[in-house]
Amino acid sequence: MTERLDQPRELTYRLRLYYDPEAFGRFSERFARFLGTARFIVYMTVFVTVWLVWNVFAPYKFDPYPFIFLTLMLSLQASYAAPLILLAQNRQADRDRIQYEQDRVTAERNQAEIEYLTREIAGLRMAIGEVATRDYIRSELQRLQDELSADAPRSPGAGSEDPR
Repeated sequence: MTERLDQPRELTYRLRLYYDPEAFGRFSERFARFLGTARFIVYMTVFVTVWLVWNVFAPYKFDPYPFIFLTLMLSLQASYAAPLILLAQNRQADRDRIQYEQDRVTAERNQAEIEYLTREIAGLRMAIGEVATRDYIRSELQRLQDELSADAPRSPGAGSEDPR
């Protein structure tokens, strides 16, 4: 029977394995983080050294000289490590992209606030230019006091001796 495209398919039961993508992603990040440590290099070096020493000097050699089984195991480890590292890098790139977007929005908001404050400061400076400041009032009072003291008539006997 041919399938018709205008009708939904019949339900079929398939065996599907379920996995949590978030849990798998967290595992891949831990794995990639471990592969990037000196501890992993030391463990791998010790493992390969023991493998080689055993198969060269031990009486029972399970992987003689060209060490094909060791090569196969290292290739298998690399074939699993590479996709897990890429998955961890993709997750990090997604987090970075979200962080950059949030930083951009924050920077735009900060820029708008700075521009607003700059306009407010300019407005205050213009308003202060029209308002009499304390120093201006003092200087005007001092000038008026000087004018008054210069114009004031001298009282008799002030600063002069009596002519009699």
